[in-house]
Parts: sequence; C-alpha cells; structure tokens
Amino acid sequence: QVDLVESGGGLVQAGGSLRLSCAASGRTFAPFFMGWFRQAPGKEREFVSAIAWRAGITYYEDSLQGRFTISRDYAENTVYLQMNSLKPEDTAVYFCAADRGGYNISYRRTFSYTYWGQGTQVTVST
Repeated sequence: QVDLVESGGGLVQAGGSLRLSCAASGRTFAPFFMGWFRQAPGKEREFVSAIAWRAGITYYEDSLQGRFTISRDYAENTVYLQMNSLKPEDTAVYFCAADRGGYNISYRRTFSYTYWGQGTQVTVST
C-alpha cells in the first residue's frame, strides 16, 4: 500500500504562485511515474504534469508548460508542483498520483495510476 498526502494549496490572486507538495509513504512505493492532475467543478480530472520517478524526465500538459514545474526529491519520496503566473482558470482540486511501477506509456491518463492523494484545493481569484 502507498499513501500520498498533498499539501500547499490555498487561495492566491491571479498572477501569484503556489507550490504543491506530495509526500509518499509505503513499503511498496516504487513508481515508474508520479503525476499531478486537477479537477475543476463539473469537469473531468485532467492531466497536469508527470515525472519519471527514477530518471527525472518531466512531461506537461502543453498549455501549462512554462508556468508549471514538476520536480521530485528522490530521497524524501516527495514530488512538487511549482505553479507560477496563476490564472482563475487554474482553480481546481489538485491530486497527485503514483503508478505501481513497471513501464507506463499512459502517464497522461488517470487509469494508469493506482494510488491517489486526497487532493488539495487551489483557488485563484481575479
């Protein structure tokens, strides 16, 4: 079993920044990818970013690249999402996720992740 705990969400004005953290624990934690997704009210959960856990290679939703940066602390089993120049449309609950390990070519898809955090609310005001 793997537990993921997000933190760092909150209320910020447009143009501001937030840094989300996701701490993982569990003896079986050995993902291929860790990802960040978000879900706005009335919308489906959507891909934000992912990082190949061992290699550190990063991937982003095209529209977010340049404003969001994913990183990880391998020793601390923690993944981060730095969000800059936030816009009201970035308002959502942000979830981190981990797969079970093994090669994952569907890192943009929710079905490829087994473990999910509880989510952290990000609200961007105008």
